[in-house]
Amino acid sequence: MTVLAAALMIFGGAMAILEGIAAIAKDDLFLATRHYVFEFSLSGWGWVHLILGIVIVLAGCAVLAGALWARYFGVFVAGLGAIANFLWVPYYPLWAMVLVAVNIFIVWALCTGMHREAGEGLTAS
Repeated sequence: MTVLAAALMIFGGAMAILEGIAAIAKDDLFLATRHYVFEFSLSGWGWVHLILGIVIVLAGCAVLAGALWARYFGVFVAGLGAIANFLWVPYYPLWAMVLVAVNIFIVWALCTGMHREAGEGLTAS
């Protein structure tokens, strides 16, 4: 379960990086909405997604390497990724909801993997 979460972190982070680059380049791919509560410039959201994507990819690589701290950090950054993509919905609705689901699954998989491995450690003693 943890390896799947790490692979999804690398995938989801790479997608966030690409979406950030496209937003910074002001690609015509995105919708223009008005009167949105969390109204930032498109390039501002692009930088948020680019930085968050890089952090998620790095955390996914650390989870894949087996670092315990990376699991906790991965839960945190995947949660931030889910929030950022939820706020990104007016700009690119379908892809934003897909990445929200991926990030929520990452949080679930990391927490489930930690819970199972902790239970296995108790029975093995």
